[in-house]
Amino acid sequence: MLSRTADHLFWMSRYTERAENTARLLDVNYQTSLLPQSAARAQDGWRGLLSISELRPSYAAHYGDVITPRDVMDFMVKDEKNPSSIVSCLRNARENGRAVRGALTTEVWETQNQTYLEVVRMLRNGDFERDPGQFFEWVKFRSHLSRGVALGTMLQDEAFHFLRMGTFLERADNTARLVDVKFHASQSDFDGIFPSKAQEVDFYHWSAILRSVSGFEVYRKVYRDVIKPERVAELLILRPDMPRSMLGCLNEVMTTLAMVTSDPASETLRRAGKLRADLQYARIDEILATGLHAFLTQFLDRVNELGAHISREFLMPAAH
Repeated sequence: MLSRTADHLFWMSRYTERAENTARLLDVNYQTSLLPQSAARAQDGWRGLLSISELRPSYAAHYGDVITPRDVMDFMVKDEKNPSSIVSCLRNARENGRAVRGALTTEVWETQNQTYLEVVRMLRNGDFERDPGQFFEWVKFRSHLSRGVALGTMLQDEAFHFLRMGTFLERADNTARLVDVKFHASQSDFDGIFPSKAQEVDFYHWSAILRSVSGFEVYRKVYRDVIKPERVAELLILRPDMPRSMLGCLNEVMTTLAMVTSDPASETLRRAGKLRADLQYARIDEILATGLHAFLTQFLDRVNELGAHISREFLMPAAH
């Protein structure tokens, strides 16, 4: 396959996944902001959301130093000057799909095209302002639809594998960012709340985080217990059967890499395998004892390095 084609397919799926994950992050922050907490804590939540996506400098350049929920949501949903906003991601996904229209089935292309045209219409009509929660659900649904249509209609050749690779590499990155920021926030989010209310608020906080990765029912099925932070971390980091866990994503990346590489000694394959193995044989108590933040920061660095190696070996050397 031409590296140019592989590059467009890889980034089409990454941008679609990024739009979904941005919707998930905004949705969980929107829901948790409705819980009882001080104004300072609520603002910390929105500040943390910008930090997850490394967008604080860009936000400050356009909106100033004051962080408000409305400005953050506008910036991350419909600001076309922000390359990571939902509308920008869906536009970039569509443009990458258009560039390799011949490598996609009609159904896959029409799904991408319709998603972008529809999101533009919805934002113009004020649907997002009327009901942010419903808008975020729609973005998640369109991402699910895109993956499902690709799985159901595309030949499972190299084009399909690069689509899958982009999806799961992006998802691993976003899950790590969510866990890092939300666990850090949880250490101080509930200061000043009456003890009788603390446990209740704590439950809703972790429930919202699990729902943001469609993991609430999964948690109940796996653990059959009250929601505990260390088990939330285990589910989102180390469970191979959890679709959005870091290990689950790395398993998928390894599978697709093995399908497209012709060199068993590939440095890209070696790095992916080592990263996967470090997750596969880790224990959550060891991770928490040595420091969750340090573990996740290192993981994000290694995922970015892996993405750079994939680009050098298979894709066009272009900045995204």
